[in-house]
Amino acid sequence: MDTVVVEVGPRDGLQNEAASIPTTDKIAFIDRLSAAGLPVIEIGAFVNPKSVPQMADTGDVAAGITRRHGTRYTALVPNLRGLERAVEAKMDDVAIFAAASETFSRRNINQSIGESFATYESVTRVATKAGIQVRGYLSTAFGCPFEGEVPIDRVVTLTARLLELGVHQVAISDTIGVAHPGQVRRLLEALPDWIGLERLALHFHDTRGTALANVLAALDFGISTFDSSAGGLGGCPFAPGASGNLATEDLLYMLHGLGRATDIHLATVAAASRIIEPLVGHPLPSRYLQAIGAGADRRHQGSS
Repeated sequence: MDTVVVEVGPRDGLQNEAASIPTTDKIAFIDRLSAAGLPVIEIGAFVNPKSVPQMADTGDVAAGITRRHGTRYTALVPNLRGLERAVEAKMDDVAIFAAASETFSRRNINQSIGESFATYESVTRVATKAGIQVRGYLSTAFGCPFEGEVPIDRVVTLTARLLELGVHQVAISDTIGVAHPGQVRRLLEALPDWIGLERLALHFHDTRGTALANVLAALDFGISTFDSSAGGLGGCPFAPGASGNLATEDLLYMLHGLGRATDIHLATVAAASRIIEPLVGHPLPSRYLQAIGAGADRRHQGSS
């Protein structure tokens, strides 16, 4: 089974950036990511613009991008109103976002876990009726900035509940970048057999430099879908100093070395990151980008 890379840079990557990115530049960024052959791109979020100003133009972005055959375009929605806007924008898929920690759930969306599931049951039902796939994020699955370690059995229970709502896939997410391969293995071992691997994805942040190791651990279990963000854009606002999501370039470099996801063009993803880097006003953390920026790919020879 080939590996599916879900590109979340235009949403999860940009939403916490302080610099306001012009709509035209977001469109150019997404178009370059599409040209790279990425199979899924999360272009934005239909959320309250007062809460997430960077996502206020998601409808305009959706209208402006060039949609590539073979790429599915998705957006985050918090409720039925967000779903309505996503339908108007002709999204292929939408995503909902639950948490494995009560405190994080209340801080992030001002709802308890139970209240959020009641909302998402309606969203999933209406979206499915409209022919739109729903993906479910389960945030703080490996640790919470307020509660610390999250019990594995809670993550398993909530993953099952999301699937029972009717989502086509659950992205089990390391929101603050604390996961390590031992945790990943223990979680995947605890999942019941009825949860098919094709219905699971993993979403890692690289705060502690373990994201690629976590991907390798998950590949051993047969997981084939991973989220990443071009350039390593993004991070969690509740984790100061977090270095962002797993960089798409770093993930692809490793996967290509393993003979996986080879239909995604790494150099084109890197070019997309170079488009957005000066606009966010700081260097992007992708190690691959840093290496090619320093010319390391041309100067291997003669080094120890």
